[in-house]
Amino acid sequence: MLRVAVVGSGPSGCYTAQTLVQLDPEVRVDVLDRLPCPYGLVRYGVAPDHEKIKSLQGNLRTVLEHDRVRFLGGVRVGGPGGLPVARLRTLYHAVVYCVGAAADRHLGIPGEELPGSWSATEFVSWYSAHPDATDAGFVRGVRSAVVIGVGNVAVDVTRMLVRGAGELRPTDMPQAALDTLTASGVDEVHMVGRRGPSQARFTTKELRELGALPDTEVSLDPAELEMDAGYVDSAALPAVQRRNVEALRGWATAPARQAARRIRMRFFLRPVELLADGGRVGAVRFERTAPDGRGGVTGTGRYEDVAAQLVLRSVGYRGVPLEGLPFDAASGTVPHAEGRVLRDGAVSPGEYVAGWIKRGPTGVIGTNRPCAKETATSLLADAPALARREVAQDPLDALRAAGVEPVPWAGWQAIERAEAALGARLGRGVVKLSDWDALLGAARSA
Repeated sequence: MLRVAVVGSGPSGCYTAQTLVQLDPEVRVDVLDRLPCPYGLVRYGVAPDHEKIKSLQGNLRTVLEHDRVRFLGGVRVGGPGGLPVARLRTLYHAVVYCVGAAADRHLGIPGEELPGSWSATEFVSWYSAHPDATDAGFVRGVRSAVVIGVGNVAVDVTRMLVRGAGELRPTDMPQAALDTLTASGVDEVHMVGRRGPSQARFTTKELRELGALPDTEVSLDPAELEMDAGYVDSAALPAVQRRNVEALRGWATAPARQAARRIRMRFFLRPVELLADGGRVGAVRFERTAPDGRGGVTGTGRYEDVAAQLVLRSVGYRGVPLEGLPFDAASGTVPHAEGRVLRDGAVSPGEYVAGWIKRGPTGVIGTNRPCAKETATSLLADAPALARREVAQDPLDALRAAGVEPVPWAGWQAIERAEAALGARLGRGVVKLSDWDALLGAARSA
């Protein structure tokens, strides 16, 4: 019997476990997670109004309920107070790290640390009820917001800023976030990219959702759009970019209309400084850019200030080092060969990676399937050598002896029941618990 630990219960972790038990009838997998709740970014990163994507939890649930897969929540690996990587390695024949890319990228410009300047990740964690998130007063006193970035996360946070109570109430958003967002005075959101519309990273479905928001107008500057050769002549663009351009073209040519809220999509603007007003963000200074003819942009020396009391940067994620594992700071990933961890260029027996910590923060949820399959295939090819090593008969006993009391699957099911009960009391559907005490209290009730 081969015992494998998968660290991380998001899509990459679940797909790795699924592939292992499908390809080897003897392997047993423990899926460990720092949180008492499974599913990773599907639970804590997908926008609450995206029910179709959130329904992927059902597929991941099937994996974690497999009779040779065991979910162990509340297990911190590495770092202060965590189970050392070296110790975990002694409990299993192999360990697969699927820890994602937990940090956000910074702009690196003056004023970025002003109050009112946040990463989109922090904002998403708050309205998604991540237990590490805090209510930082994101929208308090805010009328105008700037979202820097033109990917799907930027679209999500823009949409959340202008959604009304009627649209958010049916979601699983925590009650405090719902109350705060629906009472906010945000009536204008600028979503800004440094390059052109044909190079934006959002997908067409998410983009078009902005145009369907009630009592909200999407406006664009035709002059900015026409700076992009791909926008002017979209015939040669890949299908997704071509559909994006068509959607933007429709909005750019539509007559203006009265609406309570406005989304202004801007292109060819690069943030160079956040300007203070009364000790917090008051505006963003942008430099106008222009295509450089090589797929990038260059500065023009012309500037524009956009008033904003809230700035959300959505310019990508980055992997962070896990104590005890090698790390390539340049790429933000763990060095590997087909998923096998490399230490000083040599394969480290029994250590593997999958997901964003393996390949960087690229692709969509489905991209994790082939990535996980490659790693699982490498692991199983190594299985004869791995299985020769003696490991704990039941790693759970060893974890408990080390002072770790994991949250089992029954504990997660108790959290689900508590969230359903909370929603019923509030006259809503399921409502997420948003703090550690509430989550662990519910889990212990099992």
